[in-house]
Amino acid sequence: MDPFEYVRATDSNLAVAVVSDDPRTSYLAGGTTQLDLMKDGVLHPHRLVDITRLPLGGITHTESAVHVGALTTMEELAADPLVRERLPFVREALLLGASAQLRNMATIGGNLLQRARCRYFRDPAVAACNKRSPGSGCAAITGVHRMHAILGTSDHCIALHASDVAVPLTALDAIVHVQGANGARAVPLTQFYLPPGDTPHIENVLQHGELITSVEIPLLPGEARSHYIKVRDRVSYEFALVSAGVALLLEDGVMREARIGLGGVGTVPWRAWDAEDVLRDAPATSETFLAAARAALVGARPLPGTAFKIELAQRTLVRTLETVSGLQ
Repeated sequence: MDPFEYVRATDSNLAVAVVSDDPRTSYLAGGTTQLDLMKDGVLHPHRLVDITRLPLGGITHTESAVHVGALTTMEELAADPLVRERLPFVREALLLGASAQLRNMATIGGNLLQRARCRYFRDPAVAACNKRSPGSGCAAITGVHRMHAILGTSDHCIALHASDVAVPLTALDAIVHVQGANGARAVPLTQFYLPPGDTPHIENVLQHGELITSVEIPLLPGEARSHYIKVRDRVSYEFALVSAGVALLLEDGVMREARIGLGGVGTVPWRAWDAEDVLRDAPATSETFLAAARAALVGARPLPGTAFKIELAQRTLVRTLETVSGLQ
């Protein structure tokens, strides 16, 4: 690891000013994997601003939303009574996302900002990585890419977004609150992440120095049902091959509202808008679920090593819908 300066922030405004003024300064917080990437020789900041002591934790409730400080840990959010009652698929995604030890360290803001788990991105010995070195190529496309994306990909990058909790949060239209040198702003999570296109190194809409301060999670209606299913290679903690977060509002066997997020398949947490359109105001039947699952994967661009994900994602979504609706 290269030598670096360590600064412990005591004030949010000062932290933002310090990082914003220097392109080689980065934030340090639980869940970002910043130190891992520095040890691997992928990132080379000359200064780290530790924000873990800032007053950006805690959970508050309103009638319509749960407001989560960015430094709230995954475990703290999973243990919140209102999340357990009204947002069960958020809790399930948190619990399936990491071991108890990691959940007690990783923060919600850090989890949302974790970098790609692509083996080629994380290995500086591999020259071809547009995310690490723009214009160098994408080794994953011609290499081993079983754990890569099939939705939102480009000829320049197929790296998968790894977060579990971002899947149901995307389905819920969660809002990310950000503080920067030019003031505060709110960004819907569905607009927060950027697909790779021809700029894979730009992963989200944050400007350098902007700091996530909180996440606003809208509550589901009290009568809504939700569930998160994660398919992985082993029962122990592992990244998803495919995952689905589903929330339904049922009325006499008809789905009046549907929200679907997919993980393990997209370069960003994937909102399945087309599948939701199929389900809305339709009967909760296996035939409807299969039609929605097929709609969710329209536009997929699999490679030989990821072709299996199309059927796996469809089956996972159908299973999740059947579980939520009570058909299974």
